[in-house]
This record gives sequence, C-alpha cells and structure tokens, in this order.
Amino acid sequence: MRLHSMAAYCLSGGSLDSGSAACLNVLLEHGSAPSPTHPESSPVHEAAKRGHVECMEILLANGADIDLENPQLGTPLYAACTAESTDCVEKLLRLGASVHLGRAQDTPLHAAARRSSVRVVELLTDFGADVLRRNRGGERPMDLAAPHSPMERALKLRKGPSSLSQLCRLSIRGSLGRKQLHAVSSLSLPDQLSDYLLYR
Repeated sequence: MRLHSMAAYCLSGGSLDSGSAACLNVLLEHGSAPSPTHPESSPVHEAAKRGHVECMEILLANGADIDLENPQLGTPLYAACTAESTDCVEKLLRLGASVHLGRAQDTPLHAAARRSSVRVVELLTDFGADVLRRNRGGERPMDLAAPHSPMERALKLRKGPSSLSQLCRLSIRGSLGRKQLHAVSSLSLPDQLSDYLLYR
C-alpha cells in the first residue's frame, strides 16, 4: 500500500475508528513523510477536510506545509472551509495558516461564504481575511452568499475597517511569522496582551 493510501486509510479511521492519530504516529515513526506529493490530496488536506484536528496537528508538527496548495483542494485551510470543519479552521488559523491563500484566486473566505457557518466567517475575518477581495471571476465573498442570509449579514458587518487593536495584532503576528508565534508567550507582556496576540 502506498504512503498516501496508508495515510488516507488512517485519516478515514480505517479499522481503528478513533485511533487514526495512533495509526498516523506509527507511519511517521517508521519514516513516512508528512507531506508526500500526490496529485489529488495530501495527508494534511485529508485531515483538514475530515475534521481530524489531532491528526492535522501531528502532521504539521512533523513538517507538513500548512499552506500547501493542491490544485483540486486548495490549501488545508481552504479544504477545511469547504468541508465546514470549524475546529480545523480555528486550529489552522491559530497555527498561522494564511487567510489569503486558497485555491487559485479563490480565498478561504470565498469558500466559507459558499458553504460554511457564520462562525467560520468570523474566524477568518478576525485573522485578517478581506471581505472585499475578488476571486478570478471578479466575485467578492459577499457576492457568493445567499441573498438576505445570515452569511450575507455577517459578511456585511465585517465589511468596514478593522479596529486599531486588530490591525496591530495582525501586524505583530505578521512580523513574527508563523514559526515564531510561540515566542509571544516568552515576551515580557501582560498575560492579557499575550492572550490577545495568540487569539486565546
């Protein structure tokens, strides 16, 4: 069985049901790559779209690319938004996934506007997603939401400029970069400010 097939088997639960993280750990311990190239998917995409937060964390901790764009599924964040996997969306954002990368010019917010809950839109915009950004077809996320729906209302509410504190948070996180976000906890900052920067 090829690695991608084995990882997909683990992520789908296989015969292990809730033990897919254990199966994944065994594969990684025996030298499997966390981001094998496959034209249709990757283990981190499978974990994101199936809602397996723990498996996704394991793969990312072992070197999987958080912003790996697959031609069919987009980035893991895009796949999680398309699958309406709110827990995976939140975890990916907290770990530093880009809200601007999706599938081609379609952003995760475009995917959320088509399919996901208002909570996903709130998460994406809190992490800096642009409600006015247009995709290849010239559509903004609010153009994709059903008219007069809670989704359209949520997008319209997020249309205005961000607060100064939000802009500062995004700027600090951007300056630190994904790999240095953990350093916020070690800075001489009040706990409340550290928590704010880390979205706690």
